[in-house]
Amino acid sequence: MKKKFISIVIPLYNEKGNITPLFQQIHQVMQNLKVEYEIIFVDDGSTDGSDIVLGELYKGNRNDIKVVMFRRNFGKSAALCAGFDIAQGKFIFTMDGDLQDDPTEIPKFLATLDGVYDLLSGWKFPRRDPILKRLPSKIFNFVTSRMTGVRLHDFNCGFKLYRREVVENISIYGELHRYIPVFAHQLGFKIGEVKVNHRPRTWGKSKYGNRRLFIGFLDLITALFITKFIRKPLHLFGFAGIISIVCGITIDIYLTIIRIMGERIGNRPLLVLGNLLIIVGIQFILMGLIGDMMSKVFQGQSPEYSVKRYLGVKEGEWSSKEERIKREKL
Repeated sequence: MKKKFISIVIPLYNEKGNITPLFQQIHQVMQNLKVEYEIIFVDDGSTDGSDIVLGELYKGNRNDIKVVMFRRNFGKSAALCAGFDIAQGKFIFTMDGDLQDDPTEIPKFLATLDGVYDLLSGWKFPRRDPILKRLPSKIFNFVTSRMTGVRLHDFNCGFKLYRREVVENISIYGELHRYIPVFAHQLGFKIGEVKVNHRPRTWGKSKYGNRRLFIGFLDLITALFITKFIRKPLHLFGFAGIISIVCGITIDIYLTIIRIMGERIGNRPLLVLGNLLIIVGIQFILMGLIGDMMSKVFQGQSPEYSVKRYLGVKEGEWSSKEERIKREKL
């Protein structure tokens, strides 16, 4: 089976008015680059007729387009995984379907990658969004960058370029797609950043609100745990457990000494606290041991999505969820 040079994966949800112009712009850029390419649209359960537009677009461009249609909305991480599963390219681009990512930036990504980086992430500069959207994003990006050690300005930017080996070695689920650079960095891949033109939205409405900021911070905790402790949870829970036990024992020793000196301690809240800290510490250590045992059994997590229909995807061009699990366990 002939491999493409570039696969462009576009997850979308209710972007009916943006699909055709986005395809035309990408097609023009690819024609100028003169490389083998494929465009993979993943419809994440749209309800506005995006699936109809994609069906018509596929009929007229069968050689350039693949389409994956979900039965319902499963989220961007699942949509990206579905696109990665069928991508045939040596390099894989991801971009949003809202026309705010500018396809003319693709050559810049390729020139910057040029044997130096494994993953390039876009940095929307300047960003064409309201201040109420930009400010929370700045806070999120600053905290994430400092806590993960991955120095990027825009973790939420969907415009990214990957070498094929990167997507073959990572697994994402839930809302963890924004942390792909963190997971790739943890595996030893070299991460870079490219300033990209960010265009204002001209059709449809944004699917991201300030609520995503709080969800993002919760996912940050998950990402930190996955990258630092997923194979050794006892190191996290055991450390907390030992601190708790040491504090509890210290309190109990102090109370024992003053009891020997003749002071009553039975009615002291400190006695309850000392014993509680010891019990909690033991529970933390047991949680870590159970986590260690579970990590030996479950080495990967499969994305949860259900495909209603494939267009342009030939047999053997995708891996089932079962095959993905087997690959992750090797």
